[in-house]
Amino acid sequence: MMSTWLAGARAGAAAACIAMPRLALAWGPEGHEVVALIAQQHLTPAAANAVEALLALEPEAGATLASVASWADRIRDKSTAAWHYVNLPRDADCQYAAGRDCPGGECVVGALEAQVKRLASSALPAERLEALKWVVHLVGDLHQPLHVGFADDRGGNTYQLQAFGKGSNLHAVWDSGLLHEIEPNAAALAARLDAADAATRLPPRPSPSQPLGFAPAAWAQQSCLIASRADFYPPRELPAAYAQTFGPVVEAQLRDAGLRLAATLNAALTARPGGVP
Repeated sequence: MMSTWLAGARAGAAAACIAMPRLALAWGPEGHEVVALIAQQHLTPAAANAVEALLALEPEAGATLASVASWADRIRDKSTAAWHYVNLPRDADCQYAAGRDCPGGECVVGALEAQVKRLASSALPAERLEALKWVVHLVGDLHQPLHVGFADDRGGNTYQLQAFGKGSNLHAVWDSGLLHEIEPNAAALAARLDAADAATRLPPRPSPSQPLGFAPAAWAQQSCLIASRADFYPPRELPAAYAQTFGPVVEAQLRDAGLRLAATLNAALTARPGGVP
C-alpha cells in the first residue's frame, strides 16, 4: 500500500511541476477533507444553512464542504497558481509584508482575504459559491508549512530525499506522506482531531497568540515558523523519527485550520450583505 501511494504521489508531483512553476497541492485531498469535516462541525446554524444553500447550486447532488475542498486544485491554472502559497524571505523572521510578499494580492494570504470579502458580499449566488470553495481550500493551504515557505527551494519541491524507501521531495512528504502515515481515513482523523484538547498530545485549541478569528497573516507566520525550525529539513534519508516529531504538528495544523475555517465562514456568512468579518 505504501509503494502504491508513493508512486501516485510522485506521478502527481511530476505532472503538477510540468503544469505550473510550483506544486500547489497542500495536504492532498485527504488533508483538505479533514479541514472541511472539522469546520462543518463548528458552523453556526445560520452559517450551516447558508453553506447548504450555496452548495445546492453545485452540479452534483449532495455536495458538502468536504466534497468541494479540493476543487481549487482541480481547476488550477497559471492565472491562479500563485494563490495557493506565499514565499517569505528566510531572513524576515516569518514576518509577512503584503507589499513585499504578495504584490497585487497574488498569494494565498491576499487571495483568501479577497475571497472572504466576495463570500460576505451581495454578489450573485454563483459567485459566492465559487468564493466559498476558494475559502475552504485556501484556509487549508495556508496551514501547510511549505505553502508559506521559501522561494529558493520552491517550497521544498527541490529538496530531494528518500522517503519510505523511495525517491521523493520534502513538499510531497508534507502534502500527503506524513498524513498517510498518521491516518489515511479522513473522516476518522477529523473526528479524532476535533475531539482533541489539552489532555492529548496536541496543544490546546488556538489561543490569542494563534488567533481563531480571521487573521491570515498570523496564520502564515505560524506556518512559516514551523518551516523555519532547525529540524524541519531532514537528512536526505528521511529518518523514522521525523514522522514521530512532526506527526503531531501536522495534526495540530489540520485541527487549527478546521476551527479557523469554521470561524471564518460563521463571520462571513453572518456579515452579509456587505461588510466582512
